[in-house]
Amino acid sequence: MADHGTPIPMTARKSPPLRGTALIPGDKSVSHRAFILGALTVGETHITGLLEGQDVLDTGKAMAAFGADIQRIDEGEWLVNGVGVGGFGEPEDIIDCGNAGTGVRLIMGAMATTPITTTFTGDASLRSRPMGRILDPLTLFGATSVGRDKGMLPLTMVGARDPMPAQYTSPVPSAQVKSAVLLAGLNAPGETVLIEREKTRDHTERMLRGFGAEIETVKTAQGYAITLQGQPELKPLSIAVPRDPSSAAFPIAAALLVEGSEILLPNIGLNPTRAGLLTTLLEMGADITYENEREEGGEPVADLRVRASQLRGIEVPPERAPSMIDEYPILSALAAFASGKTVMRGVKELRVKECDRIDAMARGLEAMGVKVEEGEDFLIVHGQDGDVAGGITAQTHFDHRIAMSFLCMGLATVKPVSIDDAGAIATSFPVFEDLMTGLGAPVARDNC
Repeated sequence: MADHGTPIPMTARKSPPLRGTALIPGDKSVSHRAFILGALTVGETHITGLLEGQDVLDTGKAMAAFGADIQRIDEGEWLVNGVGVGGFGEPEDIIDCGNAGTGVRLIMGAMATTPITTTFTGDASLRSRPMGRILDPLTLFGATSVGRDKGMLPLTMVGARDPMPAQYTSPVPSAQVKSAVLLAGLNAPGETVLIEREKTRDHTERMLRGFGAEIETVKTAQGYAITLQGQPELKPLSIAVPRDPSSAAFPIAAALLVEGSEILLPNIGLNPTRAGLLTTLLEMGADITYENEREEGGEPVADLRVRASQLRGIEVPPERAPSMIDEYPILSALAAFASGKTVMRGVKELRVKECDRIDAMARGLEAMGVKVEEGEDFLIVHGQDGDVAGGITAQTHFDHRIAMSFLCMGLATVKPVSIDDAGAIATSFPVFEDLMTGLGAPVARDNC
């Protein structure tokens, strides 16, 4: 049983054409960072368009526990009165980050160079995810931690009393590792340098610049070197959060799969470090057009028009993986309907997400009769040229992206597709059910 209580089974059935406008919630990655950097600023940060999913709300509660004043003004509109860099106070209780892997890792970075002690925990899924990749670089600043084997939650972190700047080369392409190091570097004197061999999503760097931090990225022979000047005085900011491209992936996929569909998705974030799925879908023959391209809050955005399309399998370049790592579950679902095979390599990061996403998608696709090949770092899906049987109840492993991927498949399979539990969807896309039914998709909770 999932941590949220009674499981919520759902079923998706063959759909009539989808029509209408899909108002996607705010970007999850930007929303987490808006709360955290707002809390590290002296003065009032005004946020609009914030994603009010449970993951982000848990990050907001954590910032309040560290001493920031967090107020909800209206739907998606929040005010954060921060405590400044190095101003976190010691929480009176354990910080429970729920299902938020991004939240807990960024928060650990933000507190690692402040001399306070904090204990972190989360739900069953988060407690099973390794934190070592974050803890290792944070020790370079002087932070220490005690926890379960492999650094799994619950764990207690003691922030550095006399933090030192760090130089660190990330062994994995992870925006969470990069962001944790940069947030730790805020309260360390001198220059903190993070080198990543492959470019990952850069929301943290963009937002740090917006708040007034001195940060520079230079391409070198070793990769991308990001240098941050420590101990800045961050200035309050007004942040308009763009709509989340990772959440948009699901109605986009549904519209591509359901014959006769045409939908519009306004104000979708098109940060180039996040746009890998759209690039891939266009290569597969998807009918997606960008309208009204512009910039909002330092992030490129556009309105996307999506029409039903017959997709063809391709080989996705492995170097594209960091820009679409969260979208491989829905891509593998789309690949099942394509003609030919879709090859996805460089995806081992999927093995340590909310669940082993390669295994979860492979087992569900196989149960529908789709041929799949997999390895530690690759997934190959042999397309059925539009003819996918369905007729299964997929195991979601309390993973929101697995749940939504299989529900989108059920809109185009011969027989309905059910999932064992939709509860995790609320962590990132709380309006998913209403949005999809508003477009005409027959998605419903069982026995309701």
